[in-house]
Amino acid sequence: MHILIIGGTRFVGRHITEAAIAAGHEISLLHRGQTGPDLFPEAEHLRADRNADLSILRDRRWDATIDVSAYVPSQIVSLAGAVSTGQYVFVSSTSVYAVPEAPGFTEDSPLTEFDGPVPETVTGETYGALKVACERTAVDSFGLETLIVRPTYVIGPYDYTGRFTYWVNRIARGGEVLAPGDPSAPIQVIDGRDMATWIIAMIEKAASGTFHAVSPAPPFSFGDMLEAIVAEVGPPGTTLTWVGTDFLLAAGEDGRSLPLWSAGDAGAAANTADPAAATAAGLSPRPLGRSVREIHASEAGFSTDTTLSPDREAELLAGWRSRSQG
Repeated sequence: MHILIIGGTRFVGRHITEAAIAAGHEISLLHRGQTGPDLFPEAEHLRADRNADLSILRDRRWDATIDVSAYVPSQIVSLAGAVSTGQYVFVSSTSVYAVPEAPGFTEDSPLTEFDGPVPETVTGETYGALKVACERTAVDSFGLETLIVRPTYVIGPYDYTGRFTYWVNRIARGGEVLAPGDPSAPIQVIDGRDMATWIIAMIEKAASGTFHAVSPAPPFSFGDMLEAIVAEVGPPGTTLTWVGTDFLLAAGEDGRSLPLWSAGDAGAAANTADPAAATAAGLSPRPLGRSVREIHASEAGFSTDTTLSPDREAELLAGWRSRSQG
C-alpha cells in the first residue's frame, strides 16, 4: 500500500512510520522538516506546513492517510481539500468523553461538547471537545470508512513529553520516591509501538469505526503502575511515599512537575476505558514491565525541565513527614 502520514517523524507518528515500513508499505511523510528531518531515508518526504500550503499533495493519490497531528477541525477540512486518499485514519484521544464516565465505558459513551462556537485555540479546557469536533469533521470529510483511534497516555521510546519516562528514570535512581496523591487513582497507558503496529494492521484490512487504544482494562491504578515500575527497575530498598494531593497543590506542584498525576481532576476517569473492541480487532499491548525495561534501556528517553529536581523532591518529602508527625 501507498500510505501518507501527516507528521511521521515525532513520537507517535515515528512509531507508525516504523511499523508501516516494517510491514513493507510505501510511505510518504508530510512534515515541516523540523523534527527528525533525516529519519527514514527510504520514505518520500514532502516538506510543507499543514496549516499553510498543501498544494504539494495535489494530483496524487494514496491508499490510506494517517493523521496524528490534527487538533482543530479546520486542519482536517484543509487536508480533505488537498489530498486524494482511500482510507483516512484519525488519532484522537480518550479525552473526548464527558465526565464522569463509569469505569469500563465504551466507545459509544457521551462526548464532551461546546456550548457555543468551536474555537481554534487548543488549551487544556478545549482539547477534548476539539478532538470530538475533529472526529466528526473527519467522518464528514472522508466518509464512514474513517478509522478513529482513541488512545490514553502513549508511552515508549522517543516520548518528547517525558511523562511516563520521568517515573521510569526516577524510580531507577532508587531511594525514597515521592508518589503523588491517591494511589487508587485510575491510569491507563498504551505503548506507541503496539498502537502503531495495530493501526497498520487495521489499514491493511480496511477496518473502520472507533476504538480505544488503552491498556490494561480497568481497574488499574496509579499505584499499580508505580509498583510495576519499581518491580522492573527499582534498586533494592526503593520505596514509594504517597504524599497528599492538598499538600502538593498548596506547595505549587501539578501534573507538569509530577507527570500523569491527576491532581484530583475528575478527568482521571478517562483512564478507565474498555479496550474490548480494540482487543477483538487485534490490539495486543505488550506487558507494562516490558515497556518499562525497554524505555529504561533506550537512549531515546526524554525528560523535561518542569519535573521535580532531587532537591525539590527531598524538600517536599521532608515537609510531608513534618506535617504527618506534627
